[in-house]
Amino acid sequence: MSKEFIINLFYIEHLSVKDISNKVNTSSAYITKVIKQDSRYLAEKTYRKSISKEKRKIAQNNFIKNKREKKRLEDNYAFVQSQHEQAVRELSKASKLSDESFRKWNYSAYKFNPLKKRFEFDDTLGRAADVPKYIKGR
Repeated sequence: MSKEFIINLFYIEHLSVKDISNKVNTSSAYITKVIKQDSRYLAEKTYRKSISKEKRKIAQNNFIKNKREKKRLEDNYAFVQSQHEQAVRELSKASKLSDESFRKWNYSAYKFNPLKKRFEFDDTLGRAADVPKYIKGR
C-alpha cells in the first residue's frame, strides 16, 4: 500500500489510525509516521479534536437527560406506591369503612358545599342505599 493511499484514508475519508492500520494490515506506528509528515496534520488534528469535543458534549447532555428522566420515573413510582400504601392502610383499618375514608376513596363522586360545610354526593352518578348522601366536612 502506498503512502498516498494512507494519506487519502486519513485526510479524505477521515478514518482513524487504528482503522487504517487494520485496513492496510500494518502497524499503527507506521500510519502515524506517514500522516505526521503531511502538512495538513495539525489542521486535521484540530478538526478531529473539535468533533470529539462536540460528541462528548452531546453524549454528556444525553446522559444527564436520561438520568433526569430515570429519576422522574422513579419519583413518580415512589409517589404512586406511597399513595397505594396509604389507601391500603385506610381501607384495612376496620371491618367497616368510615364515611371519610369512603369519600377520599371516591373523591370524584363528592363535591364540597361550603354553605353547609359538607361533602355532597353527585346524584347524577346514581347512588346505592348504603352509600352516604352527605359527609360532614372537617
